[in-house]
Formats: sequence, structure tokens, C-alpha cells
Amino acid sequence: MVIALLTDFGEFYPGVMKGVIRKITKEEVVDITHSVRAQNVFEGAFLLYNTYKFFPKGSIFVAVVDPGVGGKRRALAVKTKNYWFVAPDNGIAYPSASEDGIEKIISLNSEKLSEFSGELSSTFHGRDVFAPAAALIAEGKIDEYGEEVETMKELELFEVKIGEKIACRVAYIDRFGNIVTNLRREIVEDLKPKGFYINGTRIPFVEKYEDVKVGEPLALIGSFNTLEISVREGNAAEIFGIKDEIELGWF
Repeated sequence: MVIALLTDFGEFYPGVMKGVIRKITKEEVVDITHSVRAQNVFEGAFLLYNTYKFFPKGSIFVAVVDPGVGGKRRALAVKTKNYWFVAPDNGIAYPSASEDGIEKIISLNSEKLSEFSGELSSTFHGRDVFAPAAALIAEGKIDEYGEEVETMKELELFEVKIGEKIACRVAYIDRFGNIVTNLRREIVEDLKPKGFYINGTRIPFVEKYEDVKVGEPLALIGSFNTLEISVREGNAAEIFGIKDEIELGWF
């Protein structure tokens, strides 16, 4: 069994979470990423959605991008057909869990779970709630630490608006500066574009980076099966100044 961590925590905090997990279970703990943009629930949900299906069945995913930590939002453990998802109830786990088929949603008792870390911080539920919950799932004991509920907060990853322009979201900016959008392959294929425009810049729609010269922009369908805007051997996000939303013309 694998416990997989995805957070916006950076370097230090995930190590503490692993320590708490290891106090309860000896199951394998792996890192997906801890570099989700800070407080960006949408990005965390997108990366989790594009990750979970590559893991073995029975894996437990701990997804913590939690702007509402310490507040009224619930902490959840969600059992699906093939996996478990442990996350704040802010939508981060919903696209993945709903796709795999939700079978049970548990609202976690944070106070009981915090017994394993020895405290319940108002800022670090990754350590005090979500880490022990994942370990207890691995040990088959999670039902003792929460109660079943019927619903969880929903989040739509692939909502776009198509009019004279395409209004879509930046789902992820990778370390190369590639702009990964939430515009799915099938929509792009229906449009049959030769290329796109961003702020008047003409961007050809191609199959691979080598189809343009070094330093030139391009658009293609990337490994997330969505449209990506790139610059060959350059940083598209910096060049175009794109962060969260994007408007595209097409030709």
C-alpha cells in the first residue's frame, strides 16, 4: 500500500507529516509534489486528478492545499472504488474521487486524530489531522475517527467559455514555464485550429516542440491532455505574463 502526499507546503512541513505517519504505520510514503502554488486549490485538484490513476489500487492520497485551515471547513476521508483520498473539504479531492466513484465520505474528528501528534494546531492540520488519518486508513482503523456524511464540496476542473475568444484557466505552470490550461483535447480538436492568439501574438498549433525554432511560441496538447502554451527553450509564463486565467483567440 502507498500513501502519496500532495501539498503546497514546500520543503519542511512534509517531513513532519511523514514522521507522524510512521508512528502509526510502516506503509510506504511517497511525494507527488509539495510545490503547488500557495493556496491554489484548483491547481492542487488538477495535479491530483492527473496523478491518482497512475498509482496502484488501494493507494491513499493526502492532498492538502488548505486556505481554510483552522476554520469551519471539514476534514474528509473519501473512499472510492479503487482508492482513498484524505483532504480538506474545499474541492481539492472532488474531481478525482468522483471520477473513480465515491463509495463513502467520512467527516474526520480532528481532536481525536490530533492525539497522534500531541496537539491540534490552527495552522498545520497536515500534521495533526490528515497525516494520522491516512495512516489509520492504512491500518484499517479510520472508522473510529469520524462519521459518515453524504456530501463533499464540488469543484469543476474543465469549465471554459467559448465565444469570440476562449476563456479558460491556467491549471498549472511547470518549472519550464509551460502554461498548462484546462482546455481539453476534445474541445481543441473540435475547433480544428491552425493556431491561437494571445494579446496579438500568433502562436501556431503544433504536435511537438521541434516544429518551431528555438525561442518561438507554440501551442500543443501536452501530457495532461489539455492545451499548453509554450516557448521552445523559453519561459512562456514569464514572456506572456500569464498566471491564473487566459483568453485565447484562434485561427
